[in-house]
Amino acid sequence: MTQQKDQYFMKEAIKEAEKCIPIKTAFCVGAIIVKNGKIESRGFSRELPNNTHAEECALMKLPDIKVAIGAEIYTTMEPCSIRLSGKLPCVDRIIHSGIKRVILGVKEPNTFVQCTGISTLKKHGIEVEIVHEMEKECLSIASKNHT
Repeated sequence: MTQQKDQYFMKEAIKEAEKCIPIKTAFCVGAIIVKNGKIESRGFSRELPNNTHAEECALMKLPDIKVAIGAEIYTTMEPCSIRLSGKLPCVDRIIHSGIKRVILGVKEPNTFVQCTGISTLKKHGIEVEIVHEMEKECLSIASKNHT
């Protein structure tokens, strides 16, 4: 059941990533926050002003940040551990939010930075899963316009 659930919600995150306007200097990522089987928030890269990331947008759009406590976040790409803009990385936002499980579509390629999102999340006791069946699709969407 968990595998089917993870695939279902990852497809929802992919729908968010597809809304993202592609640029050559960043990935197109989608994220959703799920609690008790219900989608609480959605976000995609650059949806909100100031170069926002998908996970950041989903967290910002929650009606109450306390909803994130014990929730899961589905993101089409590994949450960032460093931002060239100097903004707070998404892994730190996730850790501080109280999210208990992160499900991702694909690890972040070393295109722009060396990402340590998975290991950082695990060090903080957050469960991390990869939906391997959807890696190619997530990477293809993330990298559109990178040719």
